[in-house]
Formats: sequence, C-alpha cells, structure tokens
Amino acid sequence: MTGHFLKRILFFWLALCTAGAVPCAAGREAGTPDIRRSILAGSWYPGSREALARAVRGYLSLAGTTRLNGTLKGIIVPHAGYRYSGLVAAHAFRLLRGKHFRRVVLVGPSHRMAFKGVSVNLQSAYETPLGRVRVDRAFGKRLVASAPGIRWLRQAHAREHSLEIELPFLQSVLDDFRIVPIVMGQQDLETCTVLAKALARLLGDETGTLLLASSDLSHYHTYDRAMTLDRRFIRHVAEFDPPGLFRDLLRGRCEACGGGPVIAVLMAAREAGADRAVILAHANSGDVTGDRDRVVGYMSAALIRASGTDPRPK
Repeated sequence: MTGHFLKRILFFWLALCTAGAVPCAAGREAGTPDIRRSILAGSWYPGSREALARAVRGYLSLAGTTRLNGTLKGIIVPHAGYRYSGLVAAHAFRLLRGKHFRRVVLVGPSHRMAFKGVSVNLQSAYETPLGRVRVDRAFGKRLVASAPGIRWLRQAHAREHSLEIELPFLQSVLDDFRIVPIVMGQQDLETCTVLAKALARLLGDETGTLLLASSDLSHYHTYDRAMTLDRRFIRHVAEFDPPGLFRDLLRGRCEACGGGPVIAVLMAAREAGADRAVILAHANSGDVTGDRDRVVGYMSAALIRASGTDPRPK
C-alpha cells in the first residue's frame, strides 16, 4: 500500500512539473536559480551588452520629451523588434527616468500558447544581455492565490516575447526594481476585469508600482487601413474608455494583439487613481521600412492621475 501511494505521489509531482504548475528543478542543477533566459537577444534586439545598451540609449535620446501634469500610474508600449517599434516605445520609457518604481507589473498577450485565464510567471528572474531582472515572486504568489483563473503555467512564458522585449528599456531607466510578468491566455472582458480587480486589491494605495501593458495594434493591413483602425484604438485609450475599446475590438473596428492587456491595465490604473491618458507616439512599420502594403501599428501612452485629484476613484 505504501509503495503504491508513493508511486502515485511521484506521478502527481511529475505531472505538475510537466504542466508548469509548480517550479520544477528538471533541466537545471538543484539549488541554482530558476532563470527565464533571453529568447530575443541577437534577433529582436542586439545580442551583446554594449550594442544593446547603445541601441536603447539611442532610442531614448531620440524620443520626444513630454511633461505630465500628474502622477504616472501606467504606460502602454508596443512589443515588436526594436527596429520597428523601439522609438515609439522609448517615448513612454523616457518618462521613467528619475522615477523610483520598485515594482513593474507587465501584462502582455500570449502569442504562442492558448490557455484559459491568466498566467503569472513565478521564476526567480528574467535574463537579458544587460543582466538579470528579479521577479517579485511574493507578489506573484499572492496574485495567483487571489482569484480563480489566475495561475502559473511555465510554458506560457517560455517562448513569449511580449514581456521580455520591454526589459532592456526598463533596465536602462530604472534602478533596483522587480517585475511581475503576466500573460493573458484569454482576453475577454471578464478575464480583464478579474485581473484588474485582483491587481487593484493587492496594490491598494501604494505608489511604488508601475503598470505596463504590452501591445501592438493592427496587423498586416495597408498603410491607410491601418491608420483608420489604429486611430479608433487610440481614441478609446485617450478617452480612458475600456468598455468602448472592448466593444470595438470585438466588432473588428480596431485591432490589437494585446487588447486585453491594455483594457486590464486601463481598469487597474483607474482603480489606482489614474484619470487621464496621454498619447505619446504612434507609428507603424511602414514608417520604418517604406513598405505600405502590410504594416503593423504601434502606440505608446501614459496613464496618469492628474494633479489635484483624489488618489482613488469615487
């Protein structure tokens, strides 16, 4: 009986490791950190420390300066290769210089794996050529325990680019911060609402956390069609209108691979007191390559609590 029971326990543990539901030591030496290694270095962004740092500095120096009359609560940034969307993203990341966020909650879409709900990565760190970024595992575990549909699926993060692409920028403008990496397998309104409310409950009134939504806009339309679709998406963000944005995404009036992450972050930022969105930059791949037949759209925005307003919504 005891031997049979132990075999069942071993089988159950191996199944959990395979499913990514718990940290599994397989594939690394016992006691070594569980690091999520870069999958983009040398392709989506430069592969050496020096070249990557130089590229990020270049984009940040070219980005325009925007004065925000209020407190920064969140940003929305694209996640294409730096050649295409790096300058658009830099407009948002430049705002973080001199800020002291100790935690960044990154929310992006799952491109490579379909799954229900939301996955929070509980590995110990992400690695880029600029070094390691620690994961706030304590916060992540509380988030996983906070609501049904929020869990950890290792495979959902293994090949996902939408969060890693933001890290070298964050490493270049912030000091001593941790991340909470979240990918959304479902982007329906209910899932967005569950995630936003869970984040709002855990964050409360604290001011040391930045919310970040990672999303590109329309995909593979002509330049003019992309501009039409993207302008509608941008208008909803500028009006701080998550329900309207969801309706138009559902009806095909605008597009975004990370529409759900944007909606969830808008909702969570509002709970944190944000009451205004500032569009910082908008472009598409055609502006870079000159190919106007099949383009991808990009936008960056800042979510702020205007000066003089109450820190929490009424």
